[in-house]
Amino acid sequence: MTITLRTVLSWRDVASVAEGAPLSLAPAVRERIAYASRIVERIVETGVRAYGVNTGVGALSDTVVDRESQSRLSRNIILSHASGVGELLAPREVRAIIAAEIANFAHGHSGVRPEIVSHLAIFLEKDCIPDVPSKGSAGYLTHSAHIALVLIGEGGARVAGKAMSGREALAAIGLEPLVLGAKEGLSLVNGTACATGLSSVALARAERLLAWADAIAALTLEAAGCQMAAFDQAVLALRPSKGIAAVGASLRARLQGSGLVAAALGRRTQDALSLRAIPHAHGAARDVFDNSARVVDQELASVTDNPAVSGTPENPVVSSEAHAVAPALGQAADGLAIALAQIAAMSERRMDRLVNPLVSGLPAFLAGDAGSNSGFMIAQYTAAALANENRRLAVPASTDGGLTSGLQEDFLAHPTAAANKLLAVIDNAEYILAIELMAAAQAHDFLNAAGTRAEGTDAIYKMVRARIPHYGDVRPLSGDMEALRNLIRGTLPPDISE
Repeated sequence: MTITLRTVLSWRDVASVAEGAPLSLAPAVRERIAYASRIVERIVETGVRAYGVNTGVGALSDTVVDRESQSRLSRNIILSHASGVGELLAPREVRAIIAAEIANFAHGHSGVRPEIVSHLAIFLEKDCIPDVPSKGSAGYLTHSAHIALVLIGEGGARVAGKAMSGREALAAIGLEPLVLGAKEGLSLVNGTACATGLSSVALARAERLLAWADAIAALTLEAAGCQMAAFDQAVLALRPSKGIAAVGASLRARLQGSGLVAAALGRRTQDALSLRAIPHAHGAARDVFDNSARVVDQELASVTDNPAVSGTPENPVVSSEAHAVAPALGQAADGLAIALAQIAAMSERRMDRLVNPLVSGLPAFLAGDAGSNSGFMIAQYTAAALANENRRLAVPASTDGGLTSGLQEDFLAHPTAAANKLLAVIDNAEYILAIELMAAAQAHDFLNAAGTRAEGTDAIYKMVRARIPHYGDVRPLSGDMEALRNLIRGTLPPDISE
């Protein structure tokens, strides 16, 4: 489905473009971009002093640049700011950043020429993915600079998966290198497109992860013989939370009609907290998710270029501000990372209860022949290691320090670092949930005589067994983990409403 940019993009729009959906610009958007470009042209003609148009940038903001040097300034900004290092971002993430850049220019307060935006849109259309190193942004700048390199025929890119130079990539998609005008170099590296694009991808992945967390937890609850009274609607309503209510409804719906749950009624006074507190932890994460999504949408609706241009060509206004700084975005990504790290840690604890013979009532480590078989003993080690790594990743990036640009930029909000950490937490959480899912399905294999599964959990169990068979220590477990991680990453669990 084509995403049409008319006023603003949402995080869902950006995530869809990241996955390959086409992006088109409405005529009104193109006109806004062109109008802002005419304002910058007028500023150049009149010589009105404006940051990044006819001055240097950062600590060099008081250095005036003559008209003949302004195009060279734009090009030099791109070259000097392309200072990223490390592994390249995945194509999905680069596409998300480009979509967020286009959304920022579409507000009509940057002043880049329409050709800039058209070239970026063609990158998306023709599957031209600039080489963007993943590390190097204290706030923003480097990721976008590496995208801009290809616009001027520098850097590198992959077109339909084939690696080539920036100039070759442009030729392959029918474009010529651009000669940048005044302010265009600064606009191409400025703003929060990088963090916003990456956060949009993270939200899409997190939404799917949260749906699976509930479904997998239900399969584990059933195998553990949970006490459903803790999840009654009236009981959960004593703690008002949209998230808690939603998770409680999901668990009740998925476990409705379970013979295993009915057989366990009254077996215990109450379950362990990793079982009983699922609505509270998963619900809290859903509430954090909703707030993070609101912040990312707010960011996409915001002008994040500095300076912003407004007024008219006859009466241009240039406003130096700090809209490229995004404390709210960094805090939102940090908050969601903490929430998902907690969800993953709880999943590891539930998985341990399934494999631990001290509490499970099942064969030790879910092995068919304990002793000669180790079953899922070491799979729990893997889940524990990933949960611990997530605890380290959950340390907030938004509280980091850093002084740059000769004290001119002496506060950094680190939204890009926060978004990258969030994506890393999601990577680990997907594996941890996959390990719990693997163990829960194995536990059910030993419970066939104890009672029937609910329709909602049976659908999950069958999805697992369609991909991996019962485990008997006859193959490496890592392949099973990858298969179920790909299931979690690429699909949604069957929807069952209460």
